[in-house]
Amino acid sequence: MPPVLNSPLSITLSITQTCNLECKHCYADCKASEASAEVTTGEWQRFLDYLVRNDFISVYFEGGEPLFREDFLQILEHCARRMMTMLRSNGTLINREMAHRLKQIGMGRVLIDLMGARAETHDYFTGVSGSFQKAREAVRYLLEAGIDTDVLTILNRRNMHELQEYLELAHELGVPRAGILRLYPLGRAKSRWDELAMSLQEQMAVLNSLAPPPGLTVMKSWHPNDRNCCWQAAAVDPFGRSIGCAYLREYVDYGNIREVPFLDTWEHSLYRELRSGMVEKSCPTCDAVEGTRGGCRSAAYAFHGRWGAPDPFCSTLNDGVDLRVLPSRLLSKGRKPTYSPRR
Repeated sequence: MPPVLNSPLSITLSITQTCNLECKHCYADCKASEASAEVTTGEWQRFLDYLVRNDFISVYFEGGEPLFREDFLQILEHCARRMMTMLRSNGTLINREMAHRLKQIGMGRVLIDLMGARAETHDYFTGVSGSFQKAREAVRYLLEAGIDTDVLTILNRRNMHELQEYLELAHELGVPRAGILRLYPLGRAKSRWDELAMSLQEQMAVLNSLAPPPGLTVMKSWHPNDRNCCWQAAAVDPFGRSIGCAYLREYVDYGNIREVPFLDTWEHSLYRELRSGMVEKSCPTCDAVEGTRGGCRSAAYAFHGRWGAPDPFCSTLNDGVDLRVLPSRLLSKGRKPTYSPRR
C-alpha cells in the first residue's frame, strides 16, 4: 500500500493559463490574453499564507508561463522564504537579470522545457522562432546565478530521434538532471495526437536505447518506474479549482479555493479514492521500486474511463492498448470535469 498522508506537504499551482508561446501540444490550451476569472494576486498570496499555516513545505509553480504573468515575482516573493519553491518555465523570459532576481528572491529550483535537441524542432513546437536559443541561454543564466536547474522534454514522434542528442545537450549545458515526460491527451495535444503519439513499443525502444552521459541523471516514469503519485498529489488550477494533479485538469474539480478551504477538498470522496492506491491490477516491479500501485491515474482514466484501471504506459499493464489511438470521448469539444465538488 502507498504511504498515507493526513494532508499534503507539497502543491502544484498552475498560476496562469497565459503564455508568450503557442505550443502545438499545450496541455492548458494557453493564450496570450489573461482570462478574467484567473485567481488574483491577493487571492494567491492569501492562499500561500494558508498553505504555510497548514504546514505545506514546498510549492511548484507552472502555467502557462508563470513569468508571463506580471505579478508572478510579487507572488513568489510572498512565499519564497517560507517554503521551498520550484518553477517550470519555457525560459524565454529569463535573461541574466531575471535569473539573478529569482536567486535574490529565493527560488529553489527551475525546470526549463526543451521540446527537442535542435532549434528547428523546438521552435516548430513553440511556434516562435528563436525560442530554443532563449531556452538554452536561460539554463546558463540560471546556473550562473546559482539556481539548481533541470531540463524537461516530452517524448513524441517528432523528437524521438533526438532523445540521445537531448541528453548530450543537457550535459553540455551543465544541468544535473534531464527529464523525459510522457505525452498526455490534454489540451491542444489531443488535436495533434495522430501526428505526435507513439506506440508503447516505440516509446520503450527509444528509452531503452539511451546512453546518458556520465553524471547526468535521467528522470522518467515508464516501467519499472511507473509511479502512482496521487497519494501525495495536490494542485490548484489558474481559476482556483482543486484538481489533485495538473494532469487531471480536464477530469476533476474537487472544489474552488475561493469558496472552500483547500483541505476540505482533500476530503472529496474521489480524491480519497485516488490516494488510496486501490487499483484493478498493478505491476509488481514498479510497485517494488516506487512503493505505489497502478501507475498514473490520469493516463489510466484517459484510455480506459475507469479510475482503478491499469496505466497503459506501463509495459506490464498495457494489455494491448494502442497509445496512438485516443478514445472518442476525449475528442468531444467543451468537455467539463467528470467529477464536480459534489461529494
